[in-house]
Amino acid sequence: MARDADSNEPTREFPGYPTGEALKARSDVPPEPAAPPESGTRPAGGATRGLLWVLGAAALAVIVLLGVQASGLWPSFRNPFAEERTDRSQPTLLKSIQDLSRYVAAEGNFQVVVDLQTDRKYVPEFLLNERTLFVGAGSVEAYVDFTKISEGAVVESADGKSVEIKLPAPQLGETNLDLEKSYVFAEKRGLLNRLGDVFASDPNRQQEVYRLAEERITAAARDSGLGARAEENTRKMLEGLLGSLGYEKVTVTYVTP
Repeated sequence: MARDADSNEPTREFPGYPTGEALKARSDVPPEPAAPPESGTRPAGGATRGLLWVLGAAALAVIVLLGVQASGLWPSFRNPFAEERTDRSQPTLLKSIQDLSRYVAAEGNFQVVVDLQTDRKYVPEFLLNERTLFVGAGSVEAYVDFTKISEGAVVESADGKSVEIKLPAPQLGETNLDLEKSYVFAEKRGLLNRLGDVFASDPNRQQEVYRLAEERITAAARDSGLGARAEENTRKMLEGLLGSLGYEKVTVTYVTP
């Protein structure tokens, strides 16, 4: 079957390529030199090397500055955004001095959890409600006031070997609430309460829980037997003190002032 005259011509899908003598003749031609890069462009390798040089120089500068600072030749750096604290408190004013003639015979340490809630009737809690869980830690002292010893309270025997002392009953001091060990465990406030704090905050809002904590601790101290412990400790102290002075028998009794 005869072929067309253009059957050996390359098609559009498969372009022709050199073979035989044509390929050998083309191999003798030296390759054309690569076109130089256009002006304004840099090879990628050069940009990377430049970036590494910049980073290395910055790291070296930081190391040198830190070394100079450590040697004391350069002033220390300060953070311009560091927090500063200014104390504008007024000088402490001495109001009074009180002479004490009391013997602290015992001290009780207490802890109480105050659960205080304030709300309004017929108002949902998520709107108007205040609830605070406060852990209060405090101490109470039991002491004997020697200024209240009446005349004739100390009676010595005729042979000087025994002595009888009448003392006022121990008293409980004021509750000392330790604010370093006391803290608010949890607090829940309604939406209207939080909005109210935005316009008018109450710095004395926690004073109520402080007062309740002190009252609970004071009541617990009365029922804790702290007074009886103070009586026993005072008796032992006087027996040891007067026994060293030569008394063989020391009798201590307590009277209610």
